[in-house]
Amino acid sequence: MMRNDANNLRRAAVAEPVDVAPFHPPSSAVALEIGAKSVCGRLRAHNTDHYLAIRIDRRQETLLTSLAAADLPSHFEESGFALLVADGVDGGGGGARASRLALSALAYLAIEHGKWNVRVTPDISTDIMEQIAFFSRRANDALREASRSDSKGSNLATSVTAVYIAGADLFFGHVGHSNPYLFRSGSLIKLTGHARGERCDSEHEVTGMVGGSSHGPDLDIEHIQLSSGDRILLCTNGLTDGVNDDEIADALSLRRKPDEDCQHLVDLALTGQSTDDVTVMLADFRLLPMQ
Repeated sequence: MMRNDANNLRRAAVAEPVDVAPFHPPSSAVALEIGAKSVCGRLRAHNTDHYLAIRIDRRQETLLTSLAAADLPSHFEESGFALLVADGVDGGGGGARASRLALSALAYLAIEHGKWNVRVTPDISTDIMEQIAFFSRRANDALREASRSDSKGSNLATSVTAVYIAGADLFFGHVGHSNPYLFRSGSLIKLTGHARGERCDSEHEVTGMVGGSSHGPDLDIEHIQLSSGDRILLCTNGLTDGVNDDEIADALSLRRKPDEDCQHLVDLALTGQSTDDVTVMLADFRLLPMQ
């Protein structure tokens, strides 16, 4: 009997599951639903706006092991999100090319130089802001190089509004006359203001356009904390020329699907006073319950 008791104890010790507390960083518990819409202005020959949304994933998945499933974490994945809107200068075709080249360059730069930071600490926060500034300078160089090789002698330049979301941390960078907004608790909050500049795009004062200077753009980068239920709006001035902040807030308060609200905002701009191209990107931020 004692021998059986000893065997039972031995087996129990061997079979005892590994006791590890589950780890759920904020970057693994975020949902972002994104919609976007872009249309050519009534008096424009080309739509000079472009938009881009990127999801950046880090994951761990067990492929082969001799361990029992109970000894290992289940499939793990955490994500960050980059949202970008660009409004090219010049409606003659150069603006459309400039905004396209800028966003394309940024997408490739993220692969080549990105550090895939999805968990934000004070040190990582500084690193993310430095990366945003670095990417803007490299995109500026790409547009300057394209301008030098352009057969038509175009001076390619574009405004860029960029947002990076990692967990509940939102970083935003802004160059030019478009702005990101945060819709929270019924209020529409402009995350950046119009900066001063030396160039004019139609009626708008423009500062430090990407591609506009050999020294690179004068980039405004800031960092805020998101709350579950926040809505992040990126748009070109084609929206804000024809739709005021109260009208935008009224539209966002209905909380339809992001694609539906983007279409509604574009329709409001087209029936308003705006004659410029209109681009709207809307993201609904939500924190998921921990498993």
